[in-house]
Amino acid sequence: MADSSLIKKYDVAGPRYTSYPTVPHWQTDTFDLQQWQNNLVETFSATNSDSGISLYIHLPYCESLCTFCACHKRITKNHTVEEPYVQAILKEWALYLAIFPEKPQIAEIHLGGGTPSFFAPETLQTLIEGILKNATVRPNHEFSFEGHPNNTTAEHLQTLYNLGFRRVSFGVQDYDPKVQLAIHRIQPFENVKKVSKLAREIGYTSISHDLVFGLPFQQLSSIEDTIQKTLSLKPDRIAFYSYAHVPWIKGNGQRGFNESNLPSGEKKRALYERGRAIFEANNYIETGMDHFSLPNDSLNKAQKNGTLHRNFMGYTTTQSKVLLGLGASSISDSWTAFAQNIKEIETYIETVNNGQIPVFKGHILSEKDLFIREQILNIICKLVTSWKISDWTAEEKEVLLEKLEDFAEDELIDFNEFGLNVLPAGKAFIRNICMAFDTHLAQSNSTQKLFSKTI
Repeated sequence: MADSSLIKKYDVAGPRYTSYPTVPHWQTDTFDLQQWQNNLVETFSATNSDSGISLYIHLPYCESLCTFCACHKRITKNHTVEEPYVQAILKEWALYLAIFPEKPQIAEIHLGGGTPSFFAPETLQTLIEGILKNATVRPNHEFSFEGHPNNTTAEHLQTLYNLGFRRVSFGVQDYDPKVQLAIHRIQPFENVKKVSKLAREIGYTSISHDLVFGLPFQQLSSIEDTIQKTLSLKPDRIAFYSYAHVPWIKGNGQRGFNESNLPSGEKKRALYERGRAIFEANNYIETGMDHFSLPNDSLNKAQKNGTLHRNFMGYTTTQSKVLLGLGASSISDSWTAFAQNIKEIETYIETVNNGQIPVFKGHILSEKDLFIREQILNIICKLVTSWKISDWTAEEKEVLLEKLEDFAEDELIDFNEFGLNVLPAGKAFIRNICMAFDTHLAQSNSTQKLFSKTI
């Protein structure tokens, strides 16, 4: 268990570092769409034949609102929205195909949401076939989707399996009825058991369950019960996320309960530590931040051989330098630039139908951004990083080493003027360690209304 004094010290607002710079610190005033396209094509041309590209496809519709969710979504029971939205995604894909100098090689596809299983199997088939007909699929590709246990059917699983999908992630969150009621996610264990069994029978080789700690009314006893139920189904991976309470960003969707109902600080960390102890006792290995995987899972193997990567989709085993986000609110990454699509669905569809790439903001990375990005990626994927003295100005070096000395005194890292190594106790504070390198964060006035707490 992390020391209580350290939890109090480091329980501050901070980024999760699915990108660097993080979205709130993008320099949107100097962003240029043509420059973004140029950067994208340049990276694509340099890497497509070696590592291919990754696609994140955002499917934003849900039939009901989960009050813990911070994703961009649209709540509706009207399924006539499916076809026009999928057609818009395919038109957006065509706009990118028109600027790529060669046929893209796809290494990874992830369907996220929202609720991808909101869409009918035949609609998802239209989407994926439309994507793949003008692309080459790489031999060791990884196709995955997020499935809601309440509405993922055998037809969903079989259709996507036939299209090359081998990984599925089921959102579990928590099995406690009181917690489920508070977060408006009523989901019996039997539903999760049924779809997990179906996925195994069909042939999925990687099944993940997503759990969340820090939810309203959670107790040690209830989180233990949730984890034991999860272990009985033996998923290959378990994501154990910290609940990000950001109601000032997500509005009423995260005001479905009182602040006093939330465990925080020491109590919240105790939930994670108890979960980790149970996972490790059952042969699950902590993989990066918030993830656990069985020894033979590809995520754990990637961590062992130093190829674990992190992007807007979270941890991944692919090394694509191009992550193309399709759909409303999706974010793309060309390694040297980021771009985010229009969030409002109708405006997104209208923009694509008018033949325009639907990006509304972005950031072009400077040389310093790229350097810091590498440092942060090394820390959150490998727990070690290094640099040359010449990589820092004298002032930057002095500031950084002073911050690192503080972590070293707390026995969270070992470091010298050429690099650092995260110690076992430091794993609980990886986000804080990354923050020491974040020059954009250091220059901002406040993180309080931008990010969730790090603990």
